[in-house]
This record gives sequence, C-alpha cells and structure tokens, in this order.
Amino acid sequence: MRAALLIVLGLFIGIIGTVFALNALHQHQPLSHSLMSLMDHHAGELRAALKAQRCDAAPVRQHLTRLLQTQADIGDAFPGVDQPFLDEATKLHDKTQAALDAAPADCKALAAVLKPIGETCQSCHQQYR
Repeated sequence: MRAALLIVLGLFIGIIGTVFALNALHQHQPLSHSLMSLMDHHAGELRAALKAQRCDAAPVRQHLTRLLQTQADIGDAFPGVDQPFLDEATKLHDKTQAALDAAPADCKALAAVLKPIGETCQSCHQQYR
C-alpha cells in the first residue's frame, strides 16, 4: 500500500513538472512581446492624434522617432527568424525613416506617412503572427 501511494505521488509530481516545463517552452520571449507592445503604443498615439485632429509636429516627430528606435531591436527580439521576416522589418524601418524625414506638420501629411507603415505592419502580421 505504501509503495503504491509513493508511485502515485511520484506520477503526480512528474505530471505537474511536465506541465510547468511545457508552459515555459511555449511562452514567447518577453523581449519580443515588449517590443511589439511598445511599437503598438507609439503607433497608437499617432493614430489617436490623427483621429483627434491634433497632429502637432513635435509630438508626432517624437512618436515617429521612438517607433524608429524601437524597430532597431526587432532582430534581437526575434532570434533565429528567417530572412523574409528580417526583410519585412527592414521595409518597416525604411518606411518609418521616410515618414520621419517627411516631417508631417498636419493631419493630412501624417495620414499619408502612416498608411505605408500600417500596411507593412499588417503584411508582416498576416504572414508571421
């Protein structure tokens, strides 16, 4: 009886340990999730400014700059990804740099520069999410 109880207890502990190990393996890297959340924050602030028709040049430039700086970490946040993913990240970086260089001073200009950025994000998410 004692041996059977110890075997059942051992099996139970083994199952619990396996569940914890599998959960740890299935979690994404925290950096990738944080990076995407941060990029979403800055893109969201730009969309909100556009929706509210408050497209002042200084905050727009700040969010575009932060978006561009954050994108520089995409390669580090997703180690071992294939080259097409990195190519999409480069396209996103180039379009964000072009938006920053265009220095949108009003909502019409902001909408024009955000469109290609949004399309690139959408394309990548459809392929790799």
